[in-house]
Amino acid sequence: MDSLNDLKEKMRRFVVERDWQRHQSPKNLVMALTGEVGELVEHFQWMAEDESREIDGERKRAVAREMADVLIYLTRIADELGIDLVAAAHEKCDDNDRKYPKDKFRGEYRRPDQY
Repeated sequence: MDSLNDLKEKMRRFVVERDWQRHQSPKNLVMALTGEVGELVEHFQWMAEDESREIDGERKRAVAREMADVLIYLTRIADELGIDLVAAAHEKCDDNDRKYPKDKFRGEYRRPDQY
């Protein structure tokens, strides 16, 4: 089991087996996702930039679990809305490539409207 579709199917079964469909509206899933993102943020709050790149051990395992929660909720939202999340991500990457051409934005942090 190594694809996003496998994860989607696993989570779909999980929800059905527990009769949780009525709770799995996009609105509720987005709210739950927000909470999980907050829990992920807690692991990095107040760290220096270099510290945030050097996590290991139990903290890294805890971060991985929170990241998994975020991925699971994103996958559930996409499933509920009939969105191909991987295709949407590729489309967004292509949009960003056009919006931020490498020859113009290399090393720059500004948004296109700030030029």
